[in-house]
Amino acid sequence: MADRSELTSYEFRKLRARILAESDVCIMCGHAAADAVDHIIPVKRGGARLDPDNLAPIHGVTGCPTCGRKCNNDKGDKLLSEVKRLITSVDWYAGP
Repeated sequence: MADRSELTSYEFRKLRARILAESDVCIMCGHAAADAVDHIIPVKRGGARLDPDNLAPIHGVTGCPTCGRKCNNDKGDKLLSEVKRLITSVDWYAGP
């Protein structure tokens, strides 16, 4: 099992709070009220664990209160380009 201890570290909690304070618009569905952050480029694919440029708001376990999508579950360890996203007003990922 992967070491996910960084998700409870003080450094991660500070980054999460900072990112969500800047925006709560989910990278998957484009709706507000994101309550978690996720890696844009998954760590398994070479993304940096605690790089603020690799973390973005996403709806967590409870899902999106607007559309009901389980955004973090849908994304999993995939790149954003590999999952079906709704059209959003924010383009978080401009990679391949």
